[in-house]
Amino acid sequence: MCVAALLMPLMSMAQDAWNTTYKEIESRIVAPTFKAKEYKAAVKVKNSAKQNQKAINAAIKKASKNGGGKVIIPAGKYMTGAITLLSNVNLVVEKGAELVFAFERDLYPNVETRWEGLNLINYQPCIYAVDAENIGISGEGIINGNGSNERWWYMKGNKHHGYHEGVDEWQGTDKTGPRADLIKMADNNVPTAQRVFGKGKGLRPQLINFLRCQNAIIEGVELRDSPFWVIHPTFVKNLTVRGVTIYNDGPNGDGCDPESCEDVLIENCTFHTGDDCIALKSGRNADGHRANAPCKNVIIRKCKMADGHGGVVIGSEISGGCTNIFAEDCDMDSPNLDRVVRIKTNTCRGGINENIYVRNIRVGECREAVMRINLVYEPKEIAERGHIPTVRNVYVENITCKKSKYGILLNGLTEKDSKTPQIYNINVKNCKFEGLSAEPVYKTGLVKDIHISNVTVSADF
Repeated sequence: MCVAALLMPLMSMAQDAWNTTYKEIESRIVAPTFKAKEYKAAVKVKNSAKQNQKAINAAIKKASKNGGGKVIIPAGKYMTGAITLLSNVNLVVEKGAELVFAFERDLYPNVETRWEGLNLINYQPCIYAVDAENIGISGEGIINGNGSNERWWYMKGNKHHGYHEGVDEWQGTDKTGPRADLIKMADNNVPTAQRVFGKGKGLRPQLINFLRCQNAIIEGVELRDSPFWVIHPTFVKNLTVRGVTIYNDGPNGDGCDPESCEDVLIENCTFHTGDDCIALKSGRNADGHRANAPCKNVIIRKCKMADGHGGVVIGSEISGGCTNIFAEDCDMDSPNLDRVVRIKTNTCRGGINENIYVRNIRVGECREAVMRINLVYEPKEIAERGHIPTVRNVYVENITCKKSKYGILLNGLTEKDSKTPQIYNINVKNCKFEGLSAEPVYKTGLVKDIHISNVTVSADF
């Protein structure tokens, strides 16, 4: 049977998913609504960050206690510390308002969170919610994490972002320092309550982190210069991220990273990031395997991506796997955008990643590949842990790209790791890859069942 004939039933399966599973997911995602009652936070431009922090948190507590409503941040530029969002409250940052999170580490008390897919007690994220329902962040204002080479970013340990010998905090590496300590604690199943980091440890806080929440929306705001990941929903069900603009050139500056979330809509957002634009995650290594909570039922549409390591990404902290991912009608263009679609994991992280559907993506240029699937990501980390990752049932159609190195780049496992291919049933249809500087399809390691139909390419070599 020819490839085109074989591809027809496979792609009809994809169309069935768009017609059924997609619509079922879409129907379940319902943004929360809030009482019309407004509570104006008693913030002042001349206040200290601590005073404004106290005023905002007091307004949120009052609103939640009274059944909910909108906490208003009026026009003006206000320094603050960490904010805790509570049930039934929508934090509204009005047009002309800017919340700037001060680099005063005492204003970020330790709380339960996740850091690169691992459970811990760490700096409170700038805006944080835990075990809350019906929460929101909205408005036309700016939320500024105040990250820079002088504040937060240098803790990465990268000279480009301000690191130098003698800095007061440093996250360390996989082998030494706080980051290594956290990885060892997870491997040894140390209880989360005993994994205490925070001040002095260098593990930077997220800008927004919702933990074990339900019914949430982030809408309209501009998010800048996060210390670490920008939007990090973790174990959240029913989440809408709409009309958000993200500018974050910092290290690990991911735009939106739903982790072990279910029923997620990300639409009409703009990303300019120092790392992945959107990255779906489900825990790293031992913590991810224990939780075994996939990221599932995600819709991404009508977004714009500029700089970033990847546009729509799965991984690398994907030990719980992912399923039912739909991305459509997005525009991407930057010489500093490395990949359009990216799936990354390894034999430490594992994960079954399946039922991934991408269509109607318009790309000006990207640096490396239109789609890269990599099962040997971060090879220096890999030990003989035997968590065999799988990527299967990927359907890509109607992607046009005017310039890239590769069209499709696939890095499978070697026979040392797996006797059978773990990248399989990859389907690419009706695509146009122009300005290639290397092979249209480049493969290493074990892969099988790669189906390509009606794909046109042109090369500059």
